Amino acid sequence: MADVTFPASQGELRGYLALPAGQGPWPGVIVIHDVFGMSSDLRRQCDWLAEAGYLALGPDLYSWDRKWACLRSTMSDLRAGRGRAFDDINAARNWLAVGSEHCSGQVGIIGYCMGGGFSLLLAPSGNYSVSSVNYGEVPDDAEGVLAGACPIVASYGARDRRLKGTAARLEKALEADGVSCDVKEYQDAAHGFLNQHDGATGVLITVMGRLMGVGYHEPSAADARRRIIDFFDRHLKVPVDRG
Repeated sequence: MADVTFPASQGELRGYLALPAGQGPWPGVIVIHDVFGMSSDLRRQCDWLAEAGYLALGPDLYSWDRKWACLRSTMSDLRAGRGRAFDDINAARNWLAVGSEHCSGQVGIIGYCMGGGFSLLLAPSGNYSVSSVNYGEVPDDAEGVLAGACPIVASYGARDRRLKGTAARLEKALEADGVSCDVKEYQDAAHGFLNQHDGATGVLITVMGRLMGVGYHEPSAADARRRIIDFFDRHLKVPVDRG
């Protein structure tokens, strides 16, 4: 596991790369952080994917300027469905798939909250073999936006006050589009149930949990991780001829 830099759309970005044990190459996964950016939680998300046999790269989308400026720009790009953040994510994907001797050439994507929104919108791009969407927002015109998407595994919390009914709406759109999917809503989970933040961010989330329905929930997280790995194993561990 190591901090890395890679060439992106407008210069270098920082990231965190987690390698599985043993002999590669391995299928890759781009891990998109939540609104809090690069954190110990993001590194842990990469680490458990590496433990499951995936080469996991978490790009720091906030590393090109001051954090607040990057946050505003990244959220604006997510709402628009295009922009620097999308370009930077795909640059991370290309660096991992083509530039890394450790990658088999197959690459998936996973995201949390804000990152879940990116992983959903990038699913139809043709750049990813599989996408994991964790409590990401779903566009109103989801059926049209997601036509031709790669297989998607998605997880939501029934106690998430911001995303009520989102899981059912996403599943309906994916089924209408004929996209292979596994969508589940966890009855005892809230927003962010897969993320364990510490320090000041952890304190903030504890307060938010009481007011907005946010927070880690281990039983739901454990089942979601199991489903994600099972889904990735089916759709991502496929050899690729790299020429």
